[in-house]
Amino acid sequence: MSVPQTLEIPAGVEVTRVVTPRCDHAVHVARAEGSRRGSVLLVHGWTGSKEDFTPILPLLAARGFDVVAYDQRGQYETPGSLDDDYSLEAFAGDALALAEAAFEDERFHLLGHSFGGLVAQRVALAAPDRLASLSLLCSGPGALGDSPTRPLKHVVAAIGQVPLLQIHQLREKGVKRPAQITAFLAKRFTSGVPAALKAITQHLIDAPDLIDDVAETQLPCWVARGANDDAWPFETQDDMARRLGTEVVVLPSSAHSPAVEAPEELVDAWLPFLTKH
Repeated sequence: MSVPQTLEIPAGVEVTRVVTPRCDHAVHVARAEGSRRGSVLLVHGWTGSKEDFTPILPLLAARGFDVVAYDQRGQYETPGSLDDDYSLEAFAGDALALAEAAFEDERFHLLGHSFGGLVAQRVALAAPDRLASLSLLCSGPGALGDSPTRPLKHVVAAIGQVPLLQIHQLREKGVKRPAQITAFLAKRFTSGVPAALKAITQHLIDAPDLIDDVAETQLPCWVARGANDDAWPFETQDDMARRLGTEVVVLPSSAHSPAVEAPEELVDAWLPFLTKH
């Protein structure tokens, strides 16, 4: 889960919605300034939202990119229902439909953060010809897995049995944040569709490793993590990058959420790759 440091909407970022034949997505959009270089779609992680990327939108726009960050189906301000399809393939289909609505037939750069990286991999496998590049940020080749420090199986078991607010409060117990951020995190968590949250959490437990299949697409790939990232083990991310024909870019001022922790650092590190491809 990324924790925004501010909820202020920067100049040049539009708060709007994009409706596709598949879904009605809440989005944040920034349009390229000056000479246009391409388009970027940003996919958030577990219990995240478009706000996880808001600080980097104007930075990328200033460097010539149209950028869209969105709430995935059943997360925060994008609706979902109990019986919707929350498979990784369905989330990937949503991303492709959104990109078509936002960027038409243009190839686009795709970045997935954390769980969003698993979705981004499925997009790459489903439609490699639609992508200009694939970037995986603080993510992994497959499941994160259950552990004593991250008891995801307990979360899955609790969803539907325990109110979402209670689950959120247990996770946040003892954490001190500014009141506005605390209220936002609670609203975001409880606005999600329980079936979506349950499915996403289960994906983090058992999603298969498809990195070798992704590598076969021969898409340009960029892999990065914060120096203090606490999700997928460093050696797992290093091996994933090697299999994709690259190396992990380590962002020294970040942990698991570089886009909100050190946005300028992330964009400066990512920009050479984007402009090359």
